[in-house]
Amino acid sequence: MKPEIPPAIATPAESRWVESELIRSLMRTARNTQVASLVLIPVFLSVLWNDAPLGSLVLWSLAALAIVGARFWVIRRYVQHVMAAGADAHLAFFERYQLLWPASAMVWGLSTLLYFDRASLDDQFVCWLVLAGLAMFSINSLSSHLRTVRRYLDVLAGTALAVMLWRIGVELRFGGPAYHFWIIALLGIFWQVLRQAGLRLHITHRKNFELQFRNSQLIDSLTRQTQAALDAVEIKNRFLASAAHDLRQPVHALGLYADWLGSEPELVHQLAPKIVESTKAVNALFDSLFDMVRLDSGKIKLNIEPVDLPRLLHDLELQYRPLAEARGLQFRVHATPGTVMSDPILLSRIVGNLVSNAVKYTPHGGVLLASRSSARGCRIEVWDTGLGIAPVHQREIFREFYKVPGHAGTEDGFGLGLYIVARLATILGHPVGLASRVGKGTVFRLLLKPTNPQDAADRAAASVAQLVNMP
Repeated sequence: MKPEIPPAIATPAESRWVESELIRSLMRTARNTQVASLVLIPVFLSVLWNDAPLGSLVLWSLAALAIVGARFWVIRRYVQHVMAAGADAHLAFFERYQLLWPASAMVWGLSTLLYFDRASLDDQFVCWLVLAGLAMFSINSLSSHLRTVRRYLDVLAGTALAVMLWRIGVELRFGGPAYHFWIIALLGIFWQVLRQAGLRLHITHRKNFELQFRNSQLIDSLTRQTQAALDAVEIKNRFLASAAHDLRQPVHALGLYADWLGSEPELVHQLAPKIVESTKAVNALFDSLFDMVRLDSGKIKLNIEPVDLPRLLHDLELQYRPLAEARGLQFRVHATPGTVMSDPILLSRIVGNLVSNAVKYTPHGGVLLASRSSARGCRIEVWDTGLGIAPVHQREIFREFYKVPGHAGTEDGFGLGLYIVARLATILGHPVGLASRVGKGTVFRLLLKPTNPQDAADRAAASVAQLVNMP
């Protein structure tokens, strides 16, 4: 059996929005419906004035006016408090007052007590026309909300049929004219035709609002993607400007040393170390650039295995002790035995970037690289006695291309070192923390929670997706 209405729409948010718009559409036509009902009351009174008892006419008129007044009051409350509100407010409002429409249908259905088999055939014909017109008018005004239009039609037709059957079966004991049964049959057919018409109109309304919602979502998505593309262009422009500035100095120095060496080859012993240092600076810049490209393209390959911490720290000591001593700094290592599940290459890259920063921004004193055990697990710490980082900059330093204003040494890099640290640490599930005092030094702490390979792969994919879809 085919469903009467379209299948459930995709998301709860979409469903709430569509339902609220259907209610909004119904409420927009509610005032016109009430004006029509108000006009039809005196029409009924004038047609039945000489046919129905005065007391019954007055009683029915008061009931009809009361229901019209109640609906006008509801419309006024809607305009004042709900019309400009969101979907949830519309749904809650309509849930509270939805029974007013079937109550109105019952009052109009009870009007058959005044004329069915009591008034002249001419007056009955006019009253039936008014009732049929009211039912047809309700299709246009109420079909945006399927439950309401069905309740209205069901109560209207059901009340009229109940009154007719009472008159035919109880009062007349089926002794009335045969056309009574034809009227009942026609009323039943007309009722079902109106229900089907209301359903078709409702489906049209619903599909229109669903299409409107999805078009709005598509426009929002395109807007976000356009903004993301513009942001990507802006980032690339900033990167190119930073790269051009940061590469200029070491490359220019290489050119000067090469020219100098070409004209005075006897100075090779003095110039060779300077050429080596400039080459290392260029390599370091390109290493950070390639790391960022691999992160943003999702080409980071994970190899999760047990990592021996003392061995990791020893390898880093061999790499960075000469750099520290060349700057006149002490370089100490304190390694506590232990292993952790992680990617050894990426973990080495994280700690290496932290050590490199510590050496770069420490003009005197020293650097300590340590591994420690605690109740929360193993951690690696990098201490320095350098410039320190003011609290206002401590959250910003993990952003790409960010350089602490006024820090000596920031002109030597892209501002990507700690950005890469944060991205890699997030992928591996190793939280990074820091404590710093300006002029006293900084300590970075890397908590080595065991890395789950699947979780790490998911975080890597999510990191790339977030970058692509960033607003």
